[in-house]
Amino acid sequence: MKKYDIVIIGSGLGGLQCGYILSKHGYKVGIFEKQPQFGGCLQVFYRKGYTFDTGMHYLGGLGEGEILRKLFDYYSITKDIKLQKLNTDCFDKIVIQDNEYPYAMGYQNFIETLSQYFPKEQEGIAAFVKAIQTIAHASPLYNLQEINNNIFIESDYIKKSVGEFITSFTKDPLLQNVLAGTNPLYAGFPEKTPVYVHALILHSYIKSSWRIIGGSHKIVDSLVNSIRSMGGDIFNNQEIIQINCNNEKAISIKTSVGELIEADFFISNIHPAKTLELIDSHLIRRAFRYRINNMENTTSNFTLYIAFKPNSVPYLNYNHYQYFGNSVWHTQDYTKEQWPKSFLYMQQSRSENEVYANSAQVVAFMNFEDVRLWEKTKVGKRGQDYLDFKEEKAQKLLDCLEKYYPKLRENIIFYETSTPLTYRDYTGSKDGSLYGILRDCHFPAQTLVSQRTKIGNLFLTGQNINAHGFLGVSIGSIITCAEFLGVNTIMNDIKTEL
Repeated sequence: MKKYDIVIIGSGLGGLQCGYILSKHGYKVGIFEKQPQFGGCLQVFYRKGYTFDTGMHYLGGLGEGEILRKLFDYYSITKDIKLQKLNTDCFDKIVIQDNEYPYAMGYQNFIETLSQYFPKEQEGIAAFVKAIQTIAHASPLYNLQEINNNIFIESDYIKKSVGEFITSFTKDPLLQNVLAGTNPLYAGFPEKTPVYVHALILHSYIKSSWRIIGGSHKIVDSLVNSIRSMGGDIFNNQEIIQINCNNEKAISIKTSVGELIEADFFISNIHPAKTLELIDSHLIRRAFRYRINNMENTTSNFTLYIAFKPNSVPYLNYNHYQYFGNSVWHTQDYTKEQWPKSFLYMQQSRSENEVYANSAQVVAFMNFEDVRLWEKTKVGKRGQDYLDFKEEKAQKLLDCLEKYYPKLRENIIFYETSTPLTYRDYTGSKDGSLYGILRDCHFPAQTLVSQRTKIGNLFLTGQNINAHGFLGVSIGSIITCAEFLGVNTIMNDIKTEL
């Protein structure tokens, strides 16, 4: 029987980062992944010579000296990837109905550029930007500072809603919507989502925005290779079906082929509710199980993956956020006839200084109820009615896209689609949730999940711990590993690598 110091369930970003940190500090780590491919939301897929990202499409804060660049350096990722910086004066284009508003990199540039469209609101925009910076700088972990406790962000920013925050700077409803234009990055609600979620994401992208040339799997490959080089084991096609416990703690995991693997400690990188499904023990109280299972999750998505004919579609070095109504909020609430209320259009980068696009993704919110009919089916075996459903949605998205990029269909070689079922089955996210558990500023304690569980040697990591996104998961991984090493040990390590 295999024995590890620490077993990690799931090879999403949080699992890989925990594996890296702990292996670096001498722990014998074993990571077990259900899917053939490592990486969770960083997975890619290949069709006819084209590569498509499935979850992570662009990153913020990768400029020299910026927070994510420091973490990339620490995880030894920087040397293994190439970056394409998005347009400085328009890295994100927010389109509300038929009016376009650019997000520019650099805080002063952001203020000046947006003020051209709202000249009477420059003071409010500047105050908004200053507040975003204040929130970003208020987290010791976010700034890689030594701390005395594992806090991620101050409570004031957990208890205030993003809608209340934005409206405090401007009474112009259009500007309010423009300032919330990247809501698809967190699928929030103005009256519910804590302001820190919006602020931390926006701060990193305004600092600098980038695409990974060649795809997000470059990050996965780098982490996997580093973990193995430090003595860690990582296995694919190894589904964990049970976490076994004695009267005091977790003692082993069981794979789908019946193999038992023992460990002193366990970290789960899968959804907390999915983690509890693996445990049949009195150590997990009914009340705790009920709370986790009944937490509201963010919505899922439908994605159209497009392959273009060579040298046919000009490369867009920015992302297009489209809203068909007068609000960027609640676009995950729709009728069949209204879908989609919004979409996010992003192209991928194959090399520096792209002239023509090779491929792209169009992402639109979709609720799991839309595919509930097929929830018991498996990938590739869902039936013709499911294929017809996907084709109908693909054509709707293409119709929407061609309003802004006429005759785009003429330059498409082929396209693929994914639904909430696809996302659920490949990432293990509950009901295909994009960003895991939905945070609620009115119930902050109830909607925050600790890295600790009711089982003393079982911990959690991933997007449900503190915050989602690449940076949020990275900080969450540090918090989880701090249970073994102490948070300041990791902070000092990161500073030593700089």
